[in-house]
Amino acid sequence: MVYLNPNVQNKIFNELIMAKSKKIDVHGTEILVYTEKNDEYISLTDIARYRDAERSDYILQNWMRNRSTIEFIGLWELFNNPDFNSIEFDGIKNLAGSNSFALTPKRWIETTRAIGIVSKTGRYGGTFAHRDIAFEFASWLSAEFKFYLIKEFQRLKEEEQKQLGWTAKRELAKINYHIHTDAIKQHLIPAELTKEQISVVYASEADVLNVALYGITAKQWREANPELKGNIRDYSNINELICLSNMENINAVLINDGVLQRERLIRLNKIAIQQMQVLANVENRKMLK
Repeated sequence: MVYLNPNVQNKIFNELIMAKSKKIDVHGTEILVYTEKNDEYISLTDIARYRDAERSDYILQNWMRNRSTIEFIGLWELFNNPDFNSIEFDGIKNLAGSNSFALTPKRWIETTRAIGIVSKTGRYGGTFAHRDIAFEFASWLSAEFKFYLIKEFQRLKEEEQKQLGWTAKRELAKINYHIHTDAIKQHLIPAELTKEQISVVYASEADVLNVALYGITAKQWREANPELKGNIRDYSNINELICLSNMENINAVLINDGVLQRERLIRLNKIAIQQMQVLANVENRKMLK
């Protein structure tokens, strides 16, 4: 085990506090909150300053003299700390409430191996406590102050969750965006027809649309996918079906105008490429919002 002297330990602690901490404003008093192993610790020193900015340590020690306080923080440790020294706790509890009884956070931590209260020196030092204990202290200090403390703490957590959700969604959207655009390039945007494809006369007008959008006829698709039931359109995505519906209407207009099948095929292929690109771009913008 590597031994670190108290000064080094306090320096490391202060750096961690600075990196992981946030401040909330409770009724004009700034309260430092930091996260450690997914648990929030709130500065009891800052809370005590609400009552007396010059004698916060005295306020805190008065709170820890109460028998009800000792019972509460001891019960918290019993539930959350497997290394808690319950024998020492019983001795402190028996003395609590008497005129001669005095207890500091440091003595409580060292005697019972408590983890719910943390006491450190330095720039970001002071006495911190798990949020459960901090709310109990605030309640003893002022019911009104506890109310506003809880409200501000909840607001802080909601903002963190929103930020976390937004960041995760944003990063996921970026990943999906690249996956999606690569798939579009490879599979979704129809390829421009070759001269050989254009030169073939398709007996079925349905195949004119199939070739313009998918690049193959219905027969060619069935031969390539003998294990699948139905036809190529049964396995189309929503964008392809939208495009196909538009192309059917356009093809009807072109037929009425007397446009030859070969020319219609070329036009419909260009329309399919353009519309699928538009639909893909709309989908990408939605993903990144």
